[in-house]
Formats: sequence, structure tokens, C-alpha cells
Amino acid sequence: MKVERFVIGMIGTNCYLVSNTETKECVIVDPAVYSEELAAHIRREELSVQAILLTHGHFDHIMGIDGFLKEYDVPVYAHREEAVLLNDADYNASSDYGRAYTYSGASHVEDGQILNLAGMQFQVIHTPGHTIGGCCYYAEAEKILFSGDTLFQMSVGRSDFPTGNGRQLIGSIQKKLMVLPEETIVYPGHMEQTTIGDEKRRNPYL
Repeated sequence: MKVERFVIGMIGTNCYLVSNTETKECVIVDPAVYSEELAAHIRREELSVQAILLTHGHFDHIMGIDGFLKEYDVPVYAHREEAVLLNDADYNASSDYGRAYTYSGASHVEDGQILNLAGMQFQVIHTPGHTIGGCCYYAEAEKILFSGDTLFQMSVGRSDFPTGNGRQLIGSIQKKLMVLPEETIVYPGHMEQTTIGDEKRRNPYL
């Protein structure tokens, strides 16, 4: 598994390209906007996009969906409870940032579900708190976690947006993420990568 980060969109969202180096298949995690840099990289490397994974439905993680779907006819995965944000421009905050955007075509996933994509396995971990249907994607074999806006380096996601809940957020992190192997690399929705072990020892919110 190869993970490449592209910082895109007006809020500097980490969009990840996760590729299988043997099959040259890949998935896109959290396409904040349609990025020509990312699209050109996919073409240059002759990668085959198999899916789009959404950690949650805020505008700065979803507004590139349509652009990529024009080039790649692939499924878009999100937790079923996140439909309330994906289908409401006020809830996903896109209406506050210049262009109201909604997306209704997501394939819904559940907590614990295993997605077999591009020859790789991703376990869905429902982590409500930043949003009601926020989730993380865990590649157990590689000890890699895509945490979206649930867990950051020495910080946690905000909980003052619609459907957010601070107590629920901390509970999600402590009960579902801090039990992962300490060497697990965490790729968050913003800022730099970290590890579960470092967050256990040093995150002041936990």
C-alpha cells in the first residue's frame, strides 16, 4: 500500500491517494475539490481508480466528488448516518463558503464493515462526534488509519457543527481508536500524520 497526500481546497484538506503498487489500482480518500494536480498524477502513473472513500460529509471533504466521477465511474462510500450532511448544504457548510453542494449517490457503509477495494482491505470504524456519521478507515494489514476530522496530531476534531457532540467524539476516539496498535500511522483530514502511540501519550484532549 502506497499513501500519497495532496493538500487541496480552501481549508487545506488532506486528500489521500491510496494505491496498490502491484495492481496499480487505487482509491481516493476525501476529495475536497477536483484537483488537476491529483488527476494528472493518476494519469501519469497509469493508476486505475476503484472507489472514493468519505470520512464525513463536510464541504471541505466532498466537493471534488462530481469532478472525479466524470472521469471515473466508481462507487462513493460514506457511513449511512452521514446522509443528513451529504444531502443538506447548510449542514455540510458548503452554503457558507460560496457554492451550495450536496451529493446523494453514496453507497452506505456500517461500523465494522470490511471494504475490499483495489486489492486492499479497509475496515469502517464509525466514530461519531465531529459529525453523526463520521468514520475512519483502517487498513489492518498495513497498520494505517485514515481518521478524517476525528483525530488530529495532538488535537481532535471540532464538535460545534451540526450533528457534532464533544463527549461522543472523545468517547469514539478513546474506545475505538486508542485500542488500535500503537504503531498505527494516522493520516488525518488536516495537518500532519501521527501515530496512535503518540496520541495516547501526548494528546492533551485525551
